[in-house]
Amino acid sequence: MGPIKILIITTSHGQMGDTNRRTGLWLEELAVPYYIFRDAGALLTLASPKGGPVPLDPKSESIIVANSTTKRFQKDPEAISLMSDSARLGTQKAEEFDIVYLPGGHGPMWDFSGNQTLKELLEDFSRQDRLIGAVSHGVAGLLSLKNGLGEPLVKGRRLTAFSNSEEQVFGLTEVMPFLLESALVSLGATYSKSQDFVSHIVVDGNIVTGQNSASSKELAKKLMVCLKELPKKAVAATY
Repeated sequence: MGPIKILIITTSHGQMGDTNRRTGLWLEELAVPYYIFRDAGALLTLASPKGGPVPLDPKSESIIVANSTTKRFQKDPEAISLMSDSARLGTQKAEEFDIVYLPGGHGPMWDFSGNQTLKELLEDFSRQDRLIGAVSHGVAGLLSLKNGLGEPLVKGRRLTAFSNSEEQVFGLTEVMPFLLESALVSLGATYSKSQDFVSHIVVDGNIVTGQNSASSKELAKKLMVCLKELPKKAVAATY
């Protein structure tokens, strides 16, 4: 058996709605899983809707939220090279990867949920029962997916994502094109959450979701475990 192959799909969107504020990927949600995946010997491919440099939310680079892993990532030539030249979404095929992982940041709220290319790729992952991981606003990539019956893929699935209350703390409820928690519930998902900004992950079959950036480490580790357990059809669980 060859090395684990993981496709990471990030946002290409760098502006907060109609404001002049910058947004993009939340660094911790890439940096922490990046090293967990790499230490497991995985081969990583980074793709985004537009390809090229991935926009970073400047707040995720600030001294206030920086940690040892994000600092390590920013000084890592290999990691920086990956970020500066992401592949354009559209040439990747689900059968080429064991796992697809969608980190958040507010950018995905604009370029994930209505992206037809992303929709088709993730539906292929689902049909082939390959692992799908998403954290925080990256879960927006699941909203438009359909199951074999033509119903929302998230209908009846146990999921988490960035909560409405967390969005309120950020003061962005009026800026977002929609509220992710509300959108999931409206599609029939069984949504759960922990306290604001506390790690919380949910496993439902081949889908593993995390509530916020604090969930990134636990989610990435769980994906590695689930990769071994998936053929056994492990029972859904919440952590």
